[in-house]
Amino acid sequence: MKQFIFSLVAALMLAGCGSSTSTVAKKNNVVVHLDLVNINEDKVAVSVTPPTLTEAEIVYHLPKIIPGTYSVDDYGKMVEQFKAFDAQGKELLVQALSTNSWQIKEAQKLAKVTYLVNDTFDNERGGGFGGGIFSPAGTNINAGKNFMINQHGFVGYFEGKKDINYELKITHPDSMFGATSLLDTDASATSDVFIAERYNELVDNPIMYGKPDFTSFQVDGMDILFSVYSPNAKHSAAVLSPAIEKMIRAQKKFLGPVNNNKKYTILLYLSETDKPDARGFGALEHNTSTTVVFPEMMPAEALGKQLIDVVSHEFFHIVTPLGVHSHEIHYFDFNNPKMSQHLWMYEGVTEYFANLFQVNQGLISEDDFYKRMANKISEAKRMNDTMPFTEMSQNVLTEPYKSQYLNVYSKGALIGMCIDIIIREKSNGTRGILDLMQKLTEKYGPSRPFLDAELFDEVTAMTYPEVGTFLRTHVSGSTPIDYASYFAKMGVGKGKIQKPENVLFLKRTPCITANSNKEIVVRNDTELSPFMQGIGLKADDIITGIDGKSYTMDAIGPLMDAVQKWKENDSVTLTVTRGGKPLTLNGKVVFSYVENEGYITLDPSKNQLKTSWLKG
Repeated sequence: MKQFIFSLVAALMLAGCGSSTSTVAKKNNVVVHLDLVNINEDKVAVSVTPPTLTEAEIVYHLPKIIPGTYSVDDYGKMVEQFKAFDAQGKELLVQALSTNSWQIKEAQKLAKVTYLVNDTFDNERGGGFGGGIFSPAGTNINAGKNFMINQHGFVGYFEGKKDINYELKITHPDSMFGATSLLDTDASATSDVFIAERYNELVDNPIMYGKPDFTSFQVDGMDILFSVYSPNAKHSAAVLSPAIEKMIRAQKKFLGPVNNNKKYTILLYLSETDKPDARGFGALEHNTSTTVVFPEMMPAEALGKQLIDVVSHEFFHIVTPLGVHSHEIHYFDFNNPKMSQHLWMYEGVTEYFANLFQVNQGLISEDDFYKRMANKISEAKRMNDTMPFTEMSQNVLTEPYKSQYLNVYSKGALIGMCIDIIIREKSNGTRGILDLMQKLTEKYGPSRPFLDAELFDEVTAMTYPEVGTFLRTHVSGSTPIDYASYFAKMGVGKGKIQKPENVLFLKRTPCITANSNKEIVVRNDTELSPFMQGIGLKADDIITGIDGKSYTMDAIGPLMDAVQKWKENDSVTLTVTRGGKPLTLNGKVVFSYVENEGYITLDPSKNQLKTSWLKG
């Protein structure tokens, strides 16, 4: 099967991989073999051939922690039967130093290391962060069906040897396709060979094996591969891909010259919630890819919406920290990590971009954007609002800081918003935080890390003194942010909004219920909405279909999604059962309105500035 797939995907994968060839001298690289064919008791056999060693002893590590998760996960706990051998097959003495580290004696004789790896998905407790290994950073072993190969769960490194070449050989059934941003240098149908310049590059490139289900497309010079594993074939790449493509096109347009990636791979794993399977739903970023985990039971439309929000966040990580980052990120220590002070930028600005670009590109309304920011204000106020963000970031692996981590997506995004507003105001709308990230990218970028302690001075020099004051007062300082004052700079503040109500509700009260047969029944104990009255619905009517599509209470989610898309005066047709007889009702959409509090324009004189903020 791979021979067929390879011809389709080879061109996609070639861009940016020219340096990855198999011409590396064998004695100066690490060769790893994963056997995905001979699976015994749900374990994968791993063998590692070391480079030439002169040391009397050497330590082999699996990661304790990986970038992007900000949690100690101890991947070595999934390893069994760790053994070391010389060239004659004689077993060498091995001492386990910790959960993740093994010391090998007589290392100068070492010819091979072998061990078995268990997967993490079968052992998850759920709950995302804090519920065990976060699923998008985990591993799956499901013989003949799916393998989620997050490399850090299978492959380790020899102490002091992380910066040499790695050759990864994976043998697999010919029915399985490995989706990845790595280039397969082996045309065989049952084996893949990938070359990485260093350990960090290898573990930054996940691979998902399964029955081929993918789409590929190009956006402004970037090759995109979108691969889906749906165990019961409830979802497919073909159906989900249009929303992904639309989103990435909008992101690329928003980013402009900030991003220069040539390839990107999205791996979507859909979990069976009624079985031992992945439970930590979300995504994890990599330089040229992201892994995403969601429940398979999600309706297609809901899944598509979640993918837009989650994948857009991960995609923006190509700006930071994958693009702009500190020494702590660039020279990441997988077993004794030193964390950076700047999660406000790595996660916060990224999350802000993931929302800003949607209003900027017309994917959501201005009102929707304000709602999202208002929700983040509410979330941030439930956390410790006086804990210095830089202090929390630098100590995020330990309490009391660890429990504040999720604030990086709430207050972190709001920090990004406030900086954006300051720059917009001071530049009369000509610049924003995207301009700042572009300047940081030009000066630093993926291969030139900055010093943690110098970032605030750099940002201030690239923007305005007011930005530096904000950072030192509210990010490294303990003073809470008065968000209202920043909205006011754009002429925005809290006010009353008249919003159209769902046509099956009146004054926020549902006008429908369910009977014992799970049919949708018009209530007989409440006033009906203007739409329901206008189209002729009566109490105890059973609604069986809308616009030719059948619905029951089991499909109430898709029904509500369909109704929410209606516009005033749209023509609609309802099929109902009244007194046991079928009936067709035709009419127009009529809305009732409810009053909500939200952010609205209070100062029209600042409309031009506000437009530059949201649309510039």
